Amino acid sequence: MTPTSQKSLVLVGATGMVGGYALRYALDDDSVKTLTAIVRRKPGISHPKLREVLHADFADCSTLSSALSGQDAVVFCLGTYTGAVSDAELRKVTVDYTIEFARVLRGASPEAAFSFLSGNGADPTGKSRIAFARYKGEAENALIAAGFPSVYLFRPAYIYPVEPRKEPNFTYRLLRAIYPAFRVPFPNLVVRADELAHAMVDATVRGTERGSRVFENRDIRAVVKRIHPSTG
Repeated sequence: MTPTSQKSLVLVGATGMVGGYALRYALDDDSVKTLTAIVRRKPGISHPKLREVLHADFADCSTLSSALSGQDAVVFCLGTYTGAVSDAELRKVTVDYTIEFARVLRGASPEAAFSFLSGNGADPTGKSRIAFARYKGEAENALIAAGFPSVYLFRPAYIYPVEPRKEPNFTYRLLRAIYPAFRVPFPNLVVRADELAHAMVDATVRGTERGSRVFENRDIRAVVKRIHPSTG
């Protein structure tokens, strides 16, 4: 399949902060032939390319096998916030859900590319004292070992929400407040949610690399710059 061929894309986490933008960009992208959104609740968007598949329990994705058959790529944005849930729940969502979904996708579409929303500081060695870093690293390792021909690992730093929302804790409220000033001296430590989503969709749909590739925050910004040359 050439980079310009239309692709059948799967999106997980379409109702989330990043996934919501990924949904819109994928639907607007002429290179996307069909978009299958695996969701717990409907995102409220109607589009001829969009197929919504309701799925409540990501601990068992076996029933998704049919929906995931014949797919070219997945953008996986499912996740939760550190501090918003217990450590056990954080690991379940970050690691177990990812591995289970990847297992079913690999069986249904073994040649699919897998793009994963990881995070800055993800530690594949498992030595980090930060649970989020260990769990993201563990999930990354599992995806690389799963056998997909292409795995794209996106490690954004602080993700600016763009649209107003209720922040999960004080740290996020503080980061949102200082973002306009912070992004100027430290551009590689922040990224807008909409730009991250656009970069993920673009790299997934047009990517041709075999093996795994890591997109750190500066790499994500480089993709955004290529898509939108006027972006600072």
